[in-house]
Amino acid sequence: MSTERWAGARWRPLLALVVLAVALAAFVVVGMIRWQSPGGETVALPDTHAVFFTSPRYPDEPARRAPGLDRHLVAYLQAARRSVDLAIYDFDLPNVAEALAAARQRGVAVRLVTDTDTVRSRDARVQAALAIVRDARVPIVDDQRSGIMHHKFAVVDREWVWTGSWNFTEGDTFRLDNNAAIFHSAELAENFTTEFEKMFVLRKFGPTKPRDLPHPRVAIGGLTVDTCFESEMQCDNLAVAEIGRAQQSVRFLAFSFTHDAIGAAMIERQRAGVHVAGVVEKTGSETQFSEFGRLRAAGVDVRQDGNPYAMHHKVIVIDGRVVLFGSFNFSSGAATDNDENLLVIRDGTEGAELAHQFLAEYDRVRAQADRGQ
Repeated sequence: MSTERWAGARWRPLLALVVLAVALAAFVVVGMIRWQSPGGETVALPDTHAVFFTSPRYPDEPARRAPGLDRHLVAYLQAARRSVDLAIYDFDLPNVAEALAAARQRGVAVRLVTDTDTVRSRDARVQAALAIVRDARVPIVDDQRSGIMHHKFAVVDREWVWTGSWNFTEGDTFRLDNNAAIFHSAELAENFTTEFEKMFVLRKFGPTKPRDLPHPRVAIGGLTVDTCFESEMQCDNLAVAEIGRAQQSVRFLAFSFTHDAIGAAMIERQRAGVHVAGVVEKTGSETQFSEFGRLRAAGVDVRQDGNPYAMHHKVIVIDGRVVLFGSFNFSSGAATDNDENLLVIRDGTEGAELAHQFLAEYDRVRAQADRGQ
């Protein structure tokens, strides 16, 4: 059985719908859109959204690995008919590189933005993946600065968005706790395309980027989605405001948690009677900069994670219905210097499926942390 867990969106009843387009048959079945891609593959994508999580094994042994998040990303890229815009901080997966090259070879406009540290990496796997992309004549822009181009997103055909905490690397796929999601929304895609073009076309990064955003709030199925990009839009203030609205519970998973105002907002809610609980990546959590000690001293139910590799999530779930996630770490560097994204999703679906999927992942990570205490 695969160690990866698919947490798909709400699967809808069978829709007897066949849409014919030029050389493309598309149909929706039980919440999925299926078609024959231009590359000849049969591709299935959710009609509105889907969420994925990694389930790392320790020790990580390549012979025991089951297919990971990369297979979903590859299928997503195989569905591209017109364009792929991909912004990724870390990148070493050959199958993803090959999917980008194949898209380019079949006439899809493919563009890539990454961090200069990735371009200059001495890691042979990173350079091999970049070589595949370069050989396919995919243009690459890197940020050329000390701040981090920390995005992990891809926009396909300007109507699909892939985003989350997951870097396109072997380690992130098989060792780290991570999340990723696909959304089908032309408006959300326009938001991410606008962010991409600030970097690729304007060569603007971090706080120098223009602050324009076409659609601050969009509806996707039963979800309401707010989009925030750093470091031009003060996502930290948005997170503080959302935490401040919590009435019953706050659950969080934090790879890096050094932002004083976000920590203070959680402590304030704890003192107001809201049940605040979370898991923080152990590495760095005992330094003077981490909020871990401060939260624990204030009575917040917080644990160090139990993954021997790393817990890489950046997730907050509020009152079992509001989810904050993306590439945005809860740190001052993410807020002031980096290129980041944060989605705030209000889940109005029956049973709050998306929020409950993130809560199930929280419970899994928390159980692992508790075993290590």
